[in-house]
Amino acid sequence: MDNQTNNKVHRTANKGDVIDNSKSLEEKKEQIAVDSWDIAGHVKVPAYFPVEDENGDEKVLHHVKDAEEISDVIRQARTDENGDRQW
Repeated sequence: MDNQTNNKVHRTANKGDVIDNSKSLEEKKEQIAVDSWDIAGHVKVPAYFPVEDENGDEKVLHHVKDAEEISDVIRQARTDENGDRQW
């Protein structure tokens, strides 16, 4: 089977991984990368994660392209004002 569906080429294994810069911030926040069932149950993964930048503005990080930055945000959320990890 080829990688064309309805004359659209998808360069990823998952159509939800496709980055569409024409979408608004709100549309990106609603985009789902994975919505399926596996042996563990229902798996639903958002394509974008909304975060606040240093200026307090909201932006979205793509779950593949911005994975390192998402990890940094998670690490920052786990530290206190002194930079010590909080569990």
